[in-house]
This record gives sequence, structure tokens and C-alpha cells, in this order.
Amino acid sequence: MALAILSVALMAIDHRQHRLEDIRAGLSVLIYPLQYMVDLPVSASSWIGENLSSRETLLEENARFKMQQTLFKAQLQKLLALKMENARLRELLQSPRKISEHVLIGELLAVDLEPFTRQIVINKGSRDQVFMGQPVVDADGAFGQIVHLGPWSSTAMLITDANHAIPVQVNRNGLRAIALGTGAPDSLSIPYLPMSADILVGDLLTTSGLGGRFPPGYPVAKVTQVDKNPTLPYATISAQPTAQLERAREVLLVWPQDSRDESRSQLTESETATGSPP
Repeated sequence: MALAILSVALMAIDHRQHRLEDIRAGLSVLIYPLQYMVDLPVSASSWIGENLSSRETLLEENARFKMQQTLFKAQLQKLLALKMENARLRELLQSPRKISEHVLIGELLAVDLEPFTRQIVINKGSRDQVFMGQPVVDADGAFGQIVHLGPWSSTAMLITDANHAIPVQVNRNGLRAIALGTGAPDSLSIPYLPMSADILVGDLLTTSGLGGRFPPGYPVAKVTQVDKNPTLPYATISAQPTAQLERAREVLLVWPQDSRDESRSQLTESETATGSPP
């Protein structure tokens, strides 16, 4: 009974005041070797499979990659030309340039299997300059954000978690909305849009940049259902995430430009205070 009361008290304190983060970070150091050992068979089997691939398979993949590389090079030339044109137009309009974000690749160590809780453990932590609330993406779109931080690992809440919300906008017309997690692995809810909202099935939702958490322009989801029932005050809208939430093995940790500038200024101030050269 005493242990049960203590557990309830600790959960209440952690939920309302978040004072157990240091304890959680310390425990993550002890748990990290176990997480690494659990992930080791999957990594080892992947390594063995890659090294035992047949010669024909490797030749086919090599030929396919060469074709893709040629295609990507051609597309890159067009993108470079568009980038230069965009820079000239911004100079004409006296608009500041948007510098690309810095990213770091992280690998998944574990997945939380609790119902309605969509969280993962990544093999990057505070020693890699990861910070609380840091956005996480993959090659296809927004993935989640860091909610617990340890020295060598961190926990990220996925965008489909029932407690997660992300500001989005319709890529077609700029309509702003909020994408809420439903707890399901492949579904988001878009609430509070009126019946007259210009949103259609197939519309791409991207991060709007509002709130300062996710940088703007990252794909989030595609609209799969739009139900406008006249008896309801708002439309019922569902969307499917573009990120490979259930299949990705690697993710990207994103440092928005503002946080990079802030970190650089803090580093400069600390060096000035200690008398070391910048």
C-alpha cells in the first residue's frame, strides 16, 4: 500500500511539475546498454543480410542507383537555378534569406508499445546537443519531437500520439489548422475547421512554422477524409501522415536556425566570460 501511494504521488508530481526529468535522465543511462542489446540482433541481422547479398542483386541495385543519381543530378540543376532565381527575387523584394536547418541522423533503439502512446527511443542525447522539444523528421515528413532527454539517448513523441498537436497549413491555399494525434499509427485529426473551409481529399498538409517548434515547409500528412455534416458545427477531417512512422529505422533531428543562432551566441558569451578567444 505504501509503495502504491508513493507511485501515485510520484506520477502526480511528474505530470504536473515535471521535476523528475533529472531522475529519468539518470535512469536512461542505466537502461541504455539494455536498449542497445535489444537492438543488437536487428542491427546484426541487417548487417549480415547486407553482406550476404548476391552479386546479381548488388549489380541490379548499382544500376538502379546510377539511373537515380543521373535523374537527381538533372533535377538538382533545375533546383539550383530556381534557388538562385529565388535569391535574386528576395533581394529585389528586400526579403531576408531563409537558411537551411542543421540536422543529425539518429537511429531507433526502442518503441513504446503502450496503447494510444506513440513514442520511440533514439540513440542521441544531450551529449549530441539534442534539446527538449527538438523537432524530429524523416525523409518523408514530420515525425515527432523530443519529450525526454538523457545523456546518450532520448525519447521522442510521434505526431500520432494522442497528446501531440502540430500547427499545419494546406499546401494548396495556405489554410491554417491544427493536426492532432489520435493514438492510431496512421491517422491524424484536423478539428475546428468550419464547413466552408477550402480543404479537399488529397490535400497536402505542411508545417506552418507557427509556435516556433517545427520549421515551416515540412510535409506532415495528406487529407484522406472530409465529412461536412450540416448537423455538426465543424467538419470532420482525417489525414494520413507522410512520414514512415511504423517502418523508419533512422530519423533526422532538426536544429532550426533560431536555435543555432541562440546556441552560437550563448557559446560566445560563455567564452567571453571565461576569457577564452572565440
